[in-house]
Amino acid sequence: MLDKVYYDDLETRSSDARHAAQLEAVNAQLTRVAHADGSCLPDIGKLKYLEDLAHLPVLRKSELAKWQAEKPPFGGLPVANVAHVFQSPGPIYEPGGISHDWWRMGRFLHAAGFGPGDVVQNCFGYHLTPAGMIFESGARAVGATVLPAGTGQTELQVTAARDVGSTAYAGTPDYLKVILDKADEMGVKLAISKAAVGGGALFPSLRQEYADRGISCMQSYATADLGNIAYESPAMEGMIVDEGVVVEIVTPGTGDPVAPGDVGEVVVTSLNPDYPLIRFATGDMSAVMPGHSPCGRTNMRIKGWMGRADQTTKIKGMFVRPEQVAALVARHDEVTRARVIARRDGQQDAMTVQIETAGADAGAYADSVVATLKLKGAVELHAPGSLPRDGLVIEDQRSYD
Repeated sequence: MLDKVYYDDLETRSSDARHAAQLEAVNAQLTRVAHADGSCLPDIGKLKYLEDLAHLPVLRKSELAKWQAEKPPFGGLPVANVAHVFQSPGPIYEPGGISHDWWRMGRFLHAAGFGPGDVVQNCFGYHLTPAGMIFESGARAVGATVLPAGTGQTELQVTAARDVGSTAYAGTPDYLKVILDKADEMGVKLAISKAAVGGGALFPSLRQEYADRGISCMQSYATADLGNIAYESPAMEGMIVDEGVVVEIVTPGTGDPVAPGDVGEVVVTSLNPDYPLIRFATGDMSAVMPGHSPCGRTNMRIKGWMGRADQTTKIKGMFVRPEQVAALVARHDEVTRARVIARRDGQQDAMTVQIETAGADAGAYADSVVATLKLKGAVELHAPGSLPRDGLVIEDQRSYD
């Protein structure tokens, strides 16, 4: 059993206290970035309110990769206390530190019941990518012992788990089942009773299978660039945003926050002074949940992963991107949102542009559609507030069967 319910007092602080502390931390990050030698960002001064983040540009992975190519390895960002350098597809290079709970994964593992006396079989990769180190750092932060198992060699994984007495698993959601099935095949009984997973979908049926085996399984949402972003608690009601980041949900292709509860792209500002990423776009979709978690943690909750924000679709041989749809909306003050539908008309592609507006003349938007999307398409007008709030700005209805 854990000695305390919460990892620290930050998890239960008031919204006002959290807002004030995060605003101070964000302004410190902005100062670090602006004053860095060779910084790619201008000095934009201090924010008066945390909500003013919405006025700053969004940083996308493609832009970060470009910066890094021009100013290797970290693109001119003021990175400090680097103990490791990792590589992700792109390539994009991420720094890693070894100070206490540098990736902030200890908060999640504590919520998942990991602590002193546990032996964590860490099945995340240690080669180039940081996932293995992210979870190892978190396990050490909660006082657990780590078996750095990495990926593959399942029979050896079973043998090691038996011999060292692994009590907990860290890895992708599905690989634990592979280990358990191999253990059954080998006639080996394992002592694993808890699991912390990430990097893939945890389907309810798989979670239930683990529960039937006596294994409690919780998931986190983390990235190589940002570390832990959000995590499940025993309440199992959404994912609680980590105390070391500020999360916004924005319309894909823009930096504009969506209405509370609407689906949009997850944009994260890291408060880690060693690697200040401001409004970093994850490319993932989610939505804010109302209220607080029944577990007593008071930070904002999100619904978890709800798809990818990059909805770029090729129509009639031309790529249509969310940024173009945002540009269409921006051309008309009376337009509140737009949605592009890609479909088939016989053997040809067809495009319909649904526009949410109080206007009544569809023809008034035809030129803007061509100018921004570079394609002609049918225009449908919809009353303000009537289009779905599911985060889609480009919907591909074509069947490829």
